[in-house]
Amino acid sequence: MKFELVQLPYATDALSPVIGKQTVECHHGKHLQTYVNNLNNLIAGTDLEDAPLETIVKKATGAVFNNAGQVLNHNLYFTQFSPNGGGRPSGKLSAAIESSFGSFEEFRGAFESAGATLFGSGWVWLASDGQGKLSIAKEPNAGNPATTGLKPLLGFDVWEHAYYLDYQNRRADHLKDLWGIVDWKAVEARY
Repeated sequence: MKFELVQLPYATDALSPVIGKQTVECHHGKHLQTYVNNLNNLIAGTDLEDAPLETIVKKATGAVFNNAGQVLNHNLYFTQFSPNGGGRPSGKLSAAIESSFGSFEEFRGAFESAGATLFGSGWVWLASDGQGKLSIAKEPNAGNPATTGLKPLLGFDVWEHAYYLDYQNRRADHLKDLWGIVDWKAVEARY
């Protein structure tokens, strides 16, 4: 299976000022494209060549895992935003957030704190178990909650290339601002 760069559901400048055009062009068009290219090269001729992306993430180690994990993470990341995003989730996801965290505000605070306190580079995820129970997962580097049997629903990238051009070292500010572009319909569809 040859993996391809996920298409953006918006123009490269559509998420500005939260995620600026230059950041999207570098992050999506360069960083993610490199992960896609590396993954295709690494799995060519192996037993993972025709495997679905999540299967590769669950089975692989080393460079294959790192590149597959980053492709999966970024595919979820770039398709969860919209220039018309923001607000709150609704329906079953909203009820699950309230059940798991007490309120949407408490969830937001815990999620931002997890992202702000993750040492080094990585991801913070809202994930669901097989029964729909939600949790927040802090994953270093290319980590994804799928490796532990959870379903990733919402992920914020805390690698510096995701925010440094727009926010410099103000990771916490970037995390707060991302809520304004979350496409809750896309996230709810994953739940």
